[in-house]
Amino acid sequence: MSSIASRIETDAPYSGASGTISADRVVSKVIWRLLPFMALLYFINQLDRVNISFAALTMNKDLGFTAQMYGFGAGIFFVGYFIFEIPSNLLLHRFGARIWIFRIMLTWGAVSVAMAWVNSPMTFYVMRFLLGFAEAGFVPGMFLYLTYWIPKAYRGKALGLFILAAPATPVLAGPISTLLLEMDGIMGLRGWQWMFIMEGLPAIVLAFVTLWYLTDRPAQAQWLTAQERTWLEQTIAAEEDVVAKHGSRDLWDGLRSPKVIALTLCYLTLVIGTLGIAFFLPQIIRTFGLSNLAVGFVVAIPYGLAAVACIVWPRRSDRKRERRWHLALACFTATGGFAIAALIGTHWLAIIPLSIALMGVYAALPVFWCIPSNYLVGLAAATGIALINSIGNLGGFIGPYLVGWLRDLTGSFDIALLCLSVGPLVAGLIILAMPREPDDAKA
Repeated sequence: MSSIASRIETDAPYSGASGTISADRVVSKVIWRLLPFMALLYFINQLDRVNISFAALTMNKDLGFTAQMYGFGAGIFFVGYFIFEIPSNLLLHRFGARIWIFRIMLTWGAVSVAMAWVNSPMTFYVMRFLLGFAEAGFVPGMFLYLTYWIPKAYRGKALGLFILAAPATPVLAGPISTLLLEMDGIMGLRGWQWMFIMEGLPAIVLAFVTLWYLTDRPAQAQWLTAQERTWLEQTIAAEEDVVAKHGSRDLWDGLRSPKVIALTLCYLTLVIGTLGIAFFLPQIIRTFGLSNLAVGFVVAIPYGLAAVACIVWPRRSDRKRERRWHLALACFTATGGFAIAALIGTHWLAIIPLSIALMGVYAALPVFWCIPSNYLVGLAAATGIALINSIGNLGGFIGPYLVGWLRDLTGSFDIALLCLSVGPLVAGLIILAMPREPDDAKA
């Protein structure tokens, strides 16, 4: 089977019991079948996670929230997320993506709609915690799911297409969310209440579509030919055998491996910067003197550029068959962007370095998620990926709370942005300090 895995690097046709097929054609078929739908689910996921940043434009005043209260509520989502992350990924590995993603989406959609009835700091904290608890397992589950379908040589491209939904969300969600805020007073509801209701319902609808559309494993894919199914199964199995020789397969190995711990710290520091800016960018841009509606459109600029970086950079990483330096350079770019934005301050020119910072973090994410599968397969992958994502996403609590606290303390976002620049810097240094594995060049 190792000969099968080696051929996919050049797309040499494979002839055997499964017939003669093109690796590029099979993987393209898988990508076009799975990735558009997965990206749609991730778009809805990100919409319901960060729409709070647009709700804050009016909700904070309506409910009397300070920046610190808002930052704590935005971040406590990730505490609930952390608690159920590893069990959720193990359940997905046990029951399959189709059933488990259905459950996740149904519950997070219901909680997201219920956010419309938040009326105090405590109810805000509770509902955000429950939203994180309900959503736990979705993102690492999708990452794990892709390892069942996409050979390593194509994984950067696939992850880039999936993660593309994250920077693409504010591009679309900004105008949509701020327009929904204009529904203020209709049927006695405030605009931010309508926003939570209208943006939470798609998750519930798509939960049922997931049951029909997703296929758990290549062996069950009737939309592939028998030869294509056999080739894909053999290729993935061959790659897992290679990883198992120098990596981890056991459940507990995914929790105690020093490499997993290093990757967890790397992801934690990267997420501090990524989500620290995500929950406050609309408020930062409003300090330029713009209206709420204009903010929704301006937010689309840096995230639109980040979406381009999310596609281009991981594809280059695939082509060069190199991960560590691609990840580190993207992290250092983000650091420079945050630092320059802090120096510029509340001036419209700050949109340029903020765009560079977001391009850096979103170029880094898909490259980062190619790396764990170099070390982990099977149950170790299920637990290891979940551990990295769960602890890493605690950065989603640290980042927003830090920004909110510093905003209240200093009266501006400048010091907060300077602090956020440290996160990607540390992430880049950690990944460069990790020993280079023999298989990295083919990751």
